[in-house]
Amino acid sequence: MPLPRIVITGVGLTAPNGDNLDAFRRNLLAGVAGISRIEVRYMGLLLAGVCHYDPLKYQKKKEVRVGTRAGSISIYCAREALQDAGLDAATIVKDRTGIYIGCTEHGNVETENEIFNISKFNYDTKYWSHYHNPRTVANNAAGETSLNLGITGPAYTIGAACAAGNLGLIHAAQMLRLGEVDLALCGGVSESIHTFGIFAGFKSQNALATHDDPAKASRPFDLARNGIVVSEGGCLYTLERLEDALSRGAKIYGEIGGYCVNSDASDYVLPNPVRQAECVRKAVAHAGLQPRDIHIVNTHATATPLGDIQECEAIRAVFGEGCPDTYINNTKGFIGHCMGAAGALELAGNLPAFDDLTVHPSINVDNLDPKCALPGLVLNQPRRVPRVDAILNNSFGMLGINSTLIVRRFVP
Repeated sequence: MPLPRIVITGVGLTAPNGDNLDAFRRNLLAGVAGISRIEVRYMGLLLAGVCHYDPLKYQKKKEVRVGTRAGSISIYCAREALQDAGLDAATIVKDRTGIYIGCTEHGNVETENEIFNISKFNYDTKYWSHYHNPRTVANNAAGETSLNLGITGPAYTIGAACAAGNLGLIHAAQMLRLGEVDLALCGGVSESIHTFGIFAGFKSQNALATHDDPAKASRPFDLARNGIVVSEGGCLYTLERLEDALSRGAKIYGEIGGYCVNSDASDYVLPNPVRQAECVRKAVAHAGLQPRDIHIVNTHATATPLGDIQECEAIRAVFGEGCPDTYINNTKGFIGHCMGAAGALELAGNLPAFDDLTVHPSINVDNLDPKCALPGLVLNQPRRVPRVDAILNNSFGMLGINSTLIVRRFVP
């Protein structure tokens, strides 16, 4: 018996350059980046990607104050995704709905803030917030979303470093196919810019981007790239089995085609291009496709000197020959690195290409690094293409976690 087909019926997002898919896509095609400077505790002004959604659209002031930024982003994205899918949050079957949210770090922000606060009181722990524990548990983002929506089905997060956004969708598709749920809210979120620790960590690795112009700071593939721009963000999707989506006349963005998750098992930080290429090949095979059938490859490249080169090696190994209709782009030049949200956001930015047949570019590439030169790489200006039937999305993370997700054009 064939596995149920899983389709995307709604998208809710907030990114540094847009708070819904339409605005996000317009800015990707127009070359508009969303990077600015923010004050980071102990470190001064640093480059970051900041979201500008309205947290009070779906929450009360007290709920925002008691909860977390990750939880607030998740609630906003989940509500927006349901609305986009034409689903009523009040009438969905709550115990048959699952929430699967990928995240990178969580709890760092709250712990840093509490330590800073009690430092003003000679570190007297009686001033430590009694909200600290629910704020810092790993399932916080999904839990806050469950509370806000009254969803009583499974609700938990998936820790997969910067591969987590893809993992949220992959896991949701698996749960739908197993019949564990009938509707899934899934994707990834990040609150990274609110912790000085992540900035300090990247700076200590000489991997934190610097540039006089914030809009040009994140520059994957450029010879002058010098590191990551840390960003916050979120993107959640509604996933359904095809028969359920068709029965209610839902619009369909695309169909989950194939995926793979593997591990490098070779280094804490440095990626392994052999294992990355293996992940991509297995995802393509899982989708029943050949490399030449993939029309858009969205790269993970973060603008670190070595990381970009190694991913390009992996892509070249899979798509380097016999793929004349494969086009390659990157989204981090626009929004920086949204960590746990990166994969989900970057996929969303490419989904409209099924309709407009336009590949958004990689921007800020003034001088392409020869080691990052790839056939089909789209630089600085959008490219209209003959067809887009399959989009491949790469997301890789620390400790060697790799994920590749393929979404296909929906064909009844």
